[in-house]
Amino acid sequence: MVRFATVRQEIADTCRYLADHGYFAGTGGNIGVRLDASLMAVTPSATDYYAIGPADVPIIEIATLKRVDGETVPTVEKALHACMIKAYPSRRASIHTHQPVASAIALLHEILPWGPGISTDANGDNVGLIPYRPSGTGMLAKAFAKAIKPKTYAYLMASHGVICSADNLKAATTMLRQIEQSAQHYLQTRIQKMTTLDKQLQAFLLAALETSKGKGA
Repeated sequence: MVRFATVRQEIADTCRYLADHGYFAGTGGNIGVRLDASLMAVTPSATDYYAIGPADVPIIEIATLKRVDGETVPTVEKALHACMIKAYPSRRASIHTHQPVASAIALLHEILPWGPGISTDANGDNVGLIPYRPSGTGMLAKAFAKAIKPKTYAYLMASHGVICSADNLKAATTMLRQIEQSAQHYLQTRIQKMTTLDKQLQAFLLAALETSKGKGA
């Protein structure tokens, strides 16, 4: 019998949902879910999301990142999910994505404010910024741990992607959608204010952003 089978199945299902909606691409994107005080389940490394089943989701120790159940190799970003889970004890789920518009904002190395109508009560003060460090490295994990803030539950990782923490995977998926909406609004506003930008290019970019609003999780 697979331990924590329900949670592991939920992770597999969420991977497919996020891949279907453009938040995960290829094998880019990963998930961590707290199981109890000492354990979390994470996505396997470099695995086709559409092939993942509950037995393919490894369980690791939050403190040591050592695998304690499962045969697959845990995601290389497991340390980031452990940071999120340790920083926010009341929140169980952490998701890292490469969603298109928010990842474009991550290239600007700027904090992203929440868009109009999006509550900060559950989402935190803003979408914070983690300084660039190479993906999957201890350097990124250390920078992440240093930059994390008590009332910021979502972050842009500079020149990389997005990570957020929520009560559960459904709430985290909703937050990802709100991050993408906020990024669309932020970028649209900036482009509209660029008076020196070629008008045809400006119109093309704004139309592309408008089209992207109908997509996502």
